[in-house]
Amino acid sequence: MSFSPEQFEEMSKKLAEVRAEIGKFIVGQQEAVEFSLYSILADGHALLEGLPGLGKTMLIRTISEVLDLSFSRIQFTPDLMPADITGTSILERNEDGVQRFVFKEGPIFSQMVLADEINRATPKTQSALLEAMGEKTVTVLGETRKMAKPFFVLATQNPIEMEGTYPLPEAQMDRFLCKVLLPYPSKEELKEIMIRTTGPESVAIQKVMNTQAIVEAQEMAKAVVIADDMIDYAVDLVSATHHKLGSEDEWNQYVQYGSGPRGLQSIIRLAKARALMAGRVHVSIADIKTVAKPALRHRILINYEGEAEGIDVDKLIDKLLDDVRQGASIQ
Repeated sequence: MSFSPEQFEEMSKKLAEVRAEIGKFIVGQQEAVEFSLYSILADGHALLEGLPGLGKTMLIRTISEVLDLSFSRIQFTPDLMPADITGTSILERNEDGVQRFVFKEGPIFSQMVLADEINRATPKTQSALLEAMGEKTVTVLGETRKMAKPFFVLATQNPIEMEGTYPLPEAQMDRFLCKVLLPYPSKEELKEIMIRTTGPESVAIQKVMNTQAIVEAQEMAKAVVIADDMIDYAVDLVSATHHKLGSEDEWNQYVQYGSGPRGLQSIIRLAKARALMAGRVHVSIADIKTVAKPALRHRILINYEGEAEGIDVDKLIDKLLDDVRQGASIQ
């Protein structure tokens, strides 16, 4: 499917309206807003990490309202069971007195699913999300059901609580297109939050896009052009996260595992989404550099020595971006 430059520009304006509408309710957190939208455009999932009270849950709920998507919230707790997420078959009696099993869909069967405090559930429960996030299907009692379209999982987790939490398996972390860190708001943002939340006026959220428009935007994101040398640069970035025999650099010293192919796919898909939001028909080097951290930070596993030294993954990626130079043909 081909699109004209005018269609890209028109979609960019519509996405700018989406951001502006979200900004009426959400103060600051621009990176979280942008990468949540990038993930939706790239047909992927996002993980938001931040301290309590920074607006993670409210951000996701606001995005679902602005995009007019069906929304469900799953509060992850240690006693949550897989059936609480996927749904289950129950025995019902019809008007004729005949009993039969009827499947009752769980909250996963929504277009936008908020997995709140995802690291509080046991690995068995977390695994219930793997098939839905990877294959967009759910299999219960041998029967496979397709998810709604579009389908997104936006998960939140608290980085400081240890009791009652379970680290996400690497396979599940890899299912997230990006991981976004939410910082503390500035003084000006704190003041604005107080004005909006403690005053008498309430903010009404307007629906800017619908399901059909989102699906069209996803197709446009796929159609964004990326040059071979841009792909080569992204490949070099991901390859540089791997161990190199005989090397004694920081990566070999502190990194246990680097990024796999999904990391490269995430960089390309997020870069295309960023270009679309800017109204461009091609990916730039700035797109790739901007999305590198959110796409790679949860796919690089620090070893015990690195954890003991307090090594910051983001600083390693910064060094990576400095060391890996784009080809001479890239402007």
